[in-house]
Amino acid sequence: MNLLVVKANNRPATVGVSSKMYTTFMEKIKEAKNVNVTVYDVFEEDMPYFGEEFFSALGKLQSGEELSNVEERLLAAKQKAKDIFASADVVVFIFPLWNLTIPARLHTLIDYIDEAGYTFKYGSDGPVYLMPEKKIILMNARGGDYSSPEMQTMEHAVNYMRHIFAGMFGMKVIDEVIIEGHNASPDKAEEIIRNGLDRVVETAEELTILDGIETPIGDSSTSVLVE
Repeated sequence: MNLLVVKANNRPATVGVSSKMYTTFMEKIKEAKNVNVTVYDVFEEDMPYFGEEFFSALGKLQSGEELSNVEERLLAAKQKAKDIFASADVVVFIFPLWNLTIPARLHTLIDYIDEAGYTFKYGSDGPVYLMPEKKIILMNARGGDYSSPEMQTMEHAVNYMRHIFAGMFGMKVIDEVIIEGHNASPDKAEEIIRNGLDRVVETAEELTILDGIETPIGDSSTSVLVE
């Protein structure tokens, strides 16, 4: 199995809960003998933001004009992300909720791979999925409690990732591990985080024995909430 782990928090694990989830997952997954692990750290990669420079670069490629430095970097970063993502059987995204959404650099990675002709194409009846066999695992930490119906509409991190990968790309979200409420309930924070990290370990253990990645790890229709 080719496993891609996308790390999307550059805070140290001593203070960042999703960073703690990453270190916990990586410590456990290294025991696997049937898994080839690649890490893509969005804060370590050269990732120019997606915008006019990309469309300008496409025009210059067609006309044979010389690319600017940022255009070259952007095209190279986009291609690298596409190549790494395409080679993975399972992709684990480990990310925080920042200001109700995902970190901007994680969004940039999604901008790189959200491409007609790559992850999907347009059909007469809507999008056609080009990588439906790819499996996705979402691991998220959020200090508040967003599992209640009135708060769910404000949560644009896990909801966004699920809609992109399951809805737009047709991939299967086979597991979600969410640690939440540790900032809202500081008296329970240690227990909340400990229980959540136990779930991270369980997910890593299940990946190490997953045969052929055909059987879902968890129920992708519901989040695994640690409260």
